[in-house]
Formats: sequence, structure tokens, C-alpha cells
Amino acid sequence: MELDLDGVVIALHAASTLYMAGVIWLVQLAQYPLFARIPPDAFRAYHDAYLRRVTFVVGPAMLVETATGVLLVYGTPAWVPQSAAWTGMALLFVLWISTALFQVPLHRRLERAHDPVAIRRLVATNWVRTITWSARAVLVVWLVARATS
Repeated sequence: MELDLDGVVIALHAASTLYMAGVIWLVQLAQYPLFARIPPDAFRAYHDAYLRRVTFVVGPAMLVETATGVLLVYGTPAWVPQSAAWTGMALLFVLWISTALFQVPLHRRLERAHDPVAIRRLVATNWVRTITWSARAVLVVWLVARATS
């Protein structure tokens, strides 16, 4: 039996993207808003534990999503329009830039102390990632539908 590498790549890409779309909605609607309810004296310990744990939840999936996104751009299967592969990469770029410019600095600020302004800004700026991962989810569902038709 021959291994279909294109199928493996798209399956891993779709799985990691859909997984991250689900995670980001949970973070957006529950996790980040609940930061405001953590008592200030317990916040640093809570936030430190959150960062340690969430890294294992999102890190591997983000890396798989990015690696398979690159593979789709540079080894685009015939059934994947090149424009779709590049659109997916552009959306990934937005995600990584938003993470680097907004979420990471705000989390660094929250590592020092409970900061209601930083928490509100974290929730507000995270909508960029929530919408972008949702768009990526729509794109990969479309790609999977093309692959299976």
C-alpha cells in the first residue's frame, strides 16, 4: 500500500488548524475573560501555571500547522489552488505576528502582576487571532472537501 503524502499533509494541516480554531474560541470566550476574576494576590501563580500548561496545548499544534502550511505552499498538490495555499500562509503570518506583537507582550506584563487594563487589552487584541483561526478553519474545511471529492 502506497503512502499518500499529500493526504497526510492535508490531514495534519486540517487537524491542527481545526484544533487551534477550537482552542482559540475557548481562550477568547472563557480563559482570557476569566483572568479578570482571579484575585490579585493569586494572579501571578495562576498566570505562571497557565502559561506553562497552555504551551503544551498550543505549541505543538501551531508548529504542525505552520510546517504543513509551508509544505502546502512549496509542494502544492494539484487539487489545492496555489492561491489557497498562499492565503493560508498569509493568515498564519497574521497569527504569528499578532501573537508576537500583542499576546506575548501582554502576557509578559501579566507575569509581573494582575493588571485589569492588560487583561482587557488581551481579550480585545485576541479577536484578531480568533477571527483569523476561524477563517483558516473555513479554508481547510474547503480544502478537505476538495480533496475528498
